[in-house]
Amino acid sequence: MVENLPKSTAIVLNSFEEIDPQITTDLKSKFHHFLNIGPSILSSPIPPTPDDKTGCLAWLETQNRPKSVVYISFGTVITPPENELVAFAEALETCQFPFLWSLNNQAKKSLPEGFLERTNNIGKIVPWAPQLQVLGHSSVGVFVTHCGWNSILESICSCVPMICRPFFGDQMLNGRMVEESWKIGVTVSGGVFRKSETIEALNYIMRSESGKVIRENVNQLRKKAGNAVKLEGSSTKNFKKLLEIISVPKGSN
Repeated sequence: MVENLPKSTAIVLNSFEEIDPQITTDLKSKFHHFLNIGPSILSSPIPPTPDDKTGCLAWLETQNRPKSVVYISFGTVITPPENELVAFAEALETCQFPFLWSLNNQAKKSLPEGFLERTNNIGKIVPWAPQLQVLGHSSVGVFVTHCGWNSILESICSCVPMICRPFFGDQMLNGRMVEESWKIGVTVSGGVFRKSETIEALNYIMRSESGKVIRENVNQLRKKAGNAVKLEGSSTKNFKKLLEIISVPKGSN
């Protein structure tokens, strides 16, 4: 891939130039056409709301305070090890924030004994959640995520700050960008869930003055994403350029 990318006619990303102009400028200098055409969730038609089979959206409607719910999802590939699930559950119980946790039934068996019963009045655990709709709900205040790129874009477009626990691949770099470059979230201290550090991260985002700054940073980045997909935005112009490139008859370029 490294050898062939410079030879490509175009490189297309589901991102937007304004998320990091310096990196965009550098990569544009290295490739024929480096085209950010996203975020696709803002530039595409709004998908129909999926069936709320697990009752996530109905449960969120019962939450009276805006930005009060902790939403947790690590995607469909990875589940944190048992010791981290226990630590995270203990942190949630200590903080007493309302929470919605997307966690498969097998992993639920690793939670502390009695946790489900003790938190039944403040939390909901489901095997699957309609993530885009959940993040877009006004009651959600933070997204605890593995830092997959799609999840990051969905969080930005929903104006929700993040607590990151990356596992592999690009997630490590994504987590650093969230915390150090864009300043729209934090990575758990030490890179793994431990009770005290997780409590600190939750309180930092949900209760501290610094958390308010992070929330405003997300809002500003969301505005830039929205502007990118407008009629004269950078992503729209890049998409038009992509159409020009792929419309050239074979053999003429």
